[in-house]
Order: sequence, then C-alpha cells, then structure tokens
Amino acid sequence: MARRSQRKAMAGLQTGTVRLSDFIARDMKAILATWDSVARSQWPGGGKLDAVLLRDHAEEILRAVIKDLRTFQSADDQHQKSLGRAPEIADAPETAAETHGFLRAKWGFDIKQLVAEYRALRAGVLQLWAEACKPGTTNVRDMMRFNEAIDQAIAESVTFFSHKLAEERNLMLGAVGHDMRSPLHVIHMSAASLGMLDAGEKVSAIAARICQSSAQLKSLLDDLVDFNRSNLGLGLSIAPVECDLAQLFGEALEQLRAGHPDREMEFQVVGDVQGTWDPHRLHQLLGNLLVNALKYGSPLAPVRVLLKGRPAEVEFSVQNRGPGMDESLMGHIFEPLVRGNDDNGRAGGDASLGLGLYIAREIAHAHGGDIAVRSDETETVFTVRLPRLPAEAPGS
Repeated sequence: MARRSQRKAMAGLQTGTVRLSDFIARDMKAILATWDSVARSQWPGGGKLDAVLLRDHAEEILRAVIKDLRTFQSADDQHQKSLGRAPEIADAPETAAETHGFLRAKWGFDIKQLVAEYRALRAGVLQLWAEACKPGTTNVRDMMRFNEAIDQAIAESVTFFSHKLAEERNLMLGAVGHDMRSPLHVIHMSAASLGMLDAGEKVSAIAARICQSSAQLKSLLDDLVDFNRSNLGLGLSIAPVECDLAQLFGEALEQLRAGHPDREMEFQVVGDVQGTWDPHRLHQLLGNLLVNALKYGSPLAPVRVLLKGRPAEVEFSVQNRGPGMDESLMGHIFEPLVRGNDDNGRAGGDASLGLGLYIAREIAHAHGGDIAVRSDETETVFTVRLPRLPAEAPGS
C-alpha cells in the first residue's frame, strides 16, 4: 500500500532527468515513510515505537545529503572523503548521522540493524529516483556523490554507535567492580578467620586455598577496575609518598616467594633507591612483572630483579630466562587483552585477563616514567624508569 502511494506520488516526475538532490527534496515525505517502515522492522523492542523516535534525525541526514550533492567537490575533496576526512560542519559538535548512531545504541539497536537502515535508505532512494526519471536519464555523477554521502553517514553513525556501547560497557564494568569488592573482602576475611581456628589441618588447608583464591580474584578485579578507569579517561589514581623501594620490593618478593616456593627469585639493589612514589601502585607494578616472568620464564632458572639508583631517577628491571617473545607480539605487548604463550605453548598459561603489562605501563606513566622490554632467544627483560620527583596524579 505504502509502495503504491509512493509510486503514485512520483509519477508526475517522469518527464526527463531529475537531479537526485531535487528528487530527495521533493519526495522527502515518501522517502521518510520508507525509512520509518525499515526502522520499525529493525526495532529491537518488539512493541510499538513513536514515529518521531524511529525517524530521529533521518530528515536532517537527508538534508545533509542534499547539501553535499549541491556542493562543488574537487578531485582532492573526493579523495579526502573516501579516506573518511569529510569537512567538518562549522559550529556543530556532531552531525545528524553521529547523533543518530548514538541514539540507536541507546535504544538497543545492534550494529547490523543500524547498517540495515542505511542499506534500505540507499536502495530505496536510488530505486525510487530511477522510477522518477525516464530510462537512461539518471545522472551517474549524482549517484556516485549520493553513495559517497551515505557511506560518510554510515561511518559517522557507526563511530558514535561504538562509542556509546563502549561507554555503557565501561560504566557497567565500573559498577560491577565496585559492587564485587565488599563480598570478596568478606570471603577473604572469613576464610582467614577460619584458618586461625584450631579446627584441624584439613580445615586450615581449605581456608588457605580460599584465601589464596580470593587474593587472585582481587588481583583480577583490581586490574579490571584500573583498565576501566583508563578507558573512561580517568587515568590511574596514585598517592605519592616518600618510600624506600628496596624495602618495598623486598616485601613484595617475600610475598611472591611464599606463593611460589618452588621458584627461585633473586634481588639486587645498587645505590640510593628512595624517592616519592605511590608504594601500593609500585608494589602492583612489580607484582605484575614478576607474575609475568614466572609464567613465561623457564622454571629451572631464577627470576632476577635489579634495582638501581641514579641521580634523577630509579631504574629497575625484571629478567627471566627462557624462549623470547614472538616478534609479532613485541610491538603489542603493553596493549590490553594481549597474552603470549607460556613455556608449554599454552595461550596465557592461566586464567588471567591479559591486562597485567598494560596496567604496569599505566602505573609507570602515571609516575612520569616509562617501561620497555627487550627479548631474545635466551631471556626477556622488562625495564622501568621512575623519576625521583613526584609526578602529577592524573586520577587522584
């Protein structure tokens, strides 16, 4: 029915060549009716949806297409647009297509449903335009410009759609991470109390396993929360105070030795290693590097930690023997969710999130320092440089 009415409305246009921009402007109502029909078929809610919400920014998107078709475009302009560098609209923080993508994500559309709207719009406009013109009189350049404009609108919508989904995911992760801390703390403290009771070796062993598992879960949760803060642009929170890295790292190594009694860890300190840093964060940084070294290094060779004091900074390195990293991995090792193979060739080696080295880099950067890695066929060494002067705390 709607199809017949659209054809009837355009029958009077079949008098010759109709420029595509003029056609869209004249038959905006019929085109928007098609948009409504497609959007309604894609609506994830399953029920009725107000036509205004279904059509949100559709007319503005088409008005932008009309303006684009009527604007002179040089060969360089066309090339830049093909690379996704369309000119920005003055005094407009976002385009109609960008807002459309944001709202579609908000209303529960998925990426396929979003793109389906544009596919239907493209096909519908071109088919109706062809019917409005005499055979063989459509303007090929108009068609090319229209396709470019729709492609640009799709790119803008998908970008904002993805940003909205990422924002919602990060907020959800933040809420989950926050809410999990309290029950996890209760589990750990309850298990610790149970282990202190004189209830026999079997109960003490079970309590110890619960404490160890809850500590591992807390470590994973801490990495997840830190990753989430970084994604939200908040940075890692640090609270710098005067501290002695020799004492701090010595305590961290003792804790790790208790959990890995079968592994050898060596620690060497050279020079003055006192300064102003966040002790909790540096404990976390060293822990992440040591866990990585234990996981991927040879179990027959010791893991070595060398701490050196320099005039303006302190440098420390964590070295493990064993097969080096793949070259393809070296350039991405500090990116989130990247995991290598352990000494047995297994991806990751245990139930980690692949965030340890990413968090280590963020902690170093939060202190105004940096981290680097070198690896060959016999060893892998991570080196961290930390200035002695306190860095600004971006997340504090």
